Amino acid sequence: MSFTDKAKNKVEELSGAARERIGDMADNERMRAEGASQQSDARARQAGENVKEAGRNAKDAFNK
Repeated sequence: MSFTDKAKNKVEELSGAARERIGDMADNERMRAEGASQQSDARARQAGENVKEAGRNAKDAFNK
């Protein structure tokens, strides 16, 4: 996983958190839900990237 992917996922997660907070302050349930969804999507992508990276590391360990 590249630094760029990590940064994109973090920006997406922070953007979702901001959207959720704005929705909370504005009492806008739709915006709040969209923010929570955006955060969870970013976290899921990050977890998937971590699994792929762990797989690559395990493969490299066996190849040595």
